[in-house]
Amino acid sequence: MSRSIDLAHIVRHDDGTASGVWGNYTLQSAFQPIFAFSNGKLSITGFEGLIRPFRDAEPQSPVSFFNACPAVDRLHIEALTRTLHLLNAGACLPQDASIFINFDPSVFTDRSIADKALRDMRLVLHEAGIDANRVVCEVTEQKSASQETLYNFVEALRANGFRIAVDDYGAEESDINRIKELRPDIVKFDAHWIMQLMDSGAGFALLTAMVASFEQQGIRTVFEGIEESWQLELAEKSGASMVQGFALARPELAPTSFHVFGNDRQMPVTAPDAGEAPATVSPSPRPKRAFGRKVVP
Repeated sequence: MSRSIDLAHIVRHDDGTASGVWGNYTLQSAFQPIFAFSNGKLSITGFEGLIRPFRDAEPQSPVSFFNACPAVDRLHIEALTRTLHLLNAGACLPQDASIFINFDPSVFTDRSIADKALRDMRLVLHEAGIDANRVVCEVTEQKSASQETLYNFVEALRANGFRIAVDDYGAEESDINRIKELRPDIVKFDAHWIMQLMDSGAGFALLTAMVASFEQQGIRTVFEGIEESWQLELAEKSGASMVQGFALARPELAPTSFHVFGNDRQMPVTAPDAGEAPATVSPSPRPKRAFGRKVVP
């Protein structure tokens, strides 16, 4: 276990999971499945770790929690959240699934800081029984970090055997040339941007062309924020590798029920209509839809 994380911040539970304590907050891991398209079916290929803060047993907004934390503590809090996700992933997720973990490159202002943090992270992985090649490190290319800091940090991640995902592509200052320089394994498209492009034929054509361009470079793609059945249909038509969203499965606090999928985690490429409860095993058929608001009979 990393000694950079004060063990007083980690609380172990009888079911093998862990939670964290930071000030007045209790921190818990939640995991949301990421599905891959395969021969007309969806298979769970990975899980994204998401922090869920509680204060006096009441859930709090993650954004509010991070905004309330002093900047000087951000590096330690990020390490704590990653530690929780990895320990909990080892305790309650399928052993072959990828684990997507978020990083803020702006806190790794020096290569020595990154190297130390990643050495600590490998100790946590050893304790959790997780191979480094299962871990996908999500970074955003338009964060407040300088380009040099971002590139150096990505190289440090790669040198430690982790895979790289660029998150929120299409938001703010995304740059396709920057993607080529970063050489990520995966690009996760910004949910709001995807919805805008799906709202017209021209936008969808552009989206499809971008997916094809990334795939030709050996970069897999994830469409985030899939909340309605027609979005799932268009994601499949666009050639996207993977999808994630409430229409498929909501995040679950650890310990999750997702371990029941074991090595057989497939379901039809369908999703419940808006307003229905999402499911991970037997979703209802989706209506056909072309672009945006136009419904095809």
